[in-house]
Amino acid sequence: MIDFLPTAIPALLNGTGVTLQYTLLALLMGAIIGLPLALVRVYGRQRLGRIADVYGNFFRGTPLMIQLFMVYYGLPQLGVTFPQSIAALLTLGLNSSAYQAEYFRGALQSIGSGQMTAARAIGMSQWKAIRYIILPQALRLVLPTWSNEAVSMIKYTAVIFLIAVPDLMGQAKIIASRFFAPIETYLLVAGFYLILVFVATQLLRAVERKYQLPGLV
Repeated sequence: MIDFLPTAIPALLNGTGVTLQYTLLALLMGAIIGLPLALVRVYGRQRLGRIADVYGNFFRGTPLMIQLFMVYYGLPQLGVTFPQSIAALLTLGLNSSAYQAEYFRGALQSIGSGQMTAARAIGMSQWKAIRYIILPQALRLVLPTWSNEAVSMIKYTAVIFLIAVPDLMGQAKIIASRFFAPIETYLLVAGFYLILVFVATQLLRAVERKYQLPGLV
């Protein structure tokens, strides 16, 4: 095992950088799409809410690998082709948006309806009430559940090696094939993922403590 470490570790570190890049971009994309979906589900018209619900059910109810193959291999048959990097990011981001929409929806609904009623009673529009009263609280309440999505996304990115993206798993596949050491390679990769998840968990817990609403345990 020691013989291939000088080659394996630098390659896996490069793959780790790619994994983190996709994780952060997918989470950002998921939040940009997921928050409006949640607002539509809670405050939008019923028809729009149903469309958002169908969207969420599709991405939460089908395997991520199938979604990746549909984007990368299926869409070209309809004349829509994406490079590997875009297909991977698009799949991860859309999948994450469906889960984040549920987290945001739960946080929005946890805010007492009396706050919206009071805001409207003093002349605020619904949008202003959401923007200045509801959202600041909801975004802090959602942090514990959103943190689970952030940690999970680190592991979800492992599927993108299936379309030859050189992430952590992609590099592991190359190394395992090159040195004929699959067990050693994937044990080493498991250690990389454990470290990533541990560090992410500790950072997110620190953020949760900093932005926790007063009076909540």
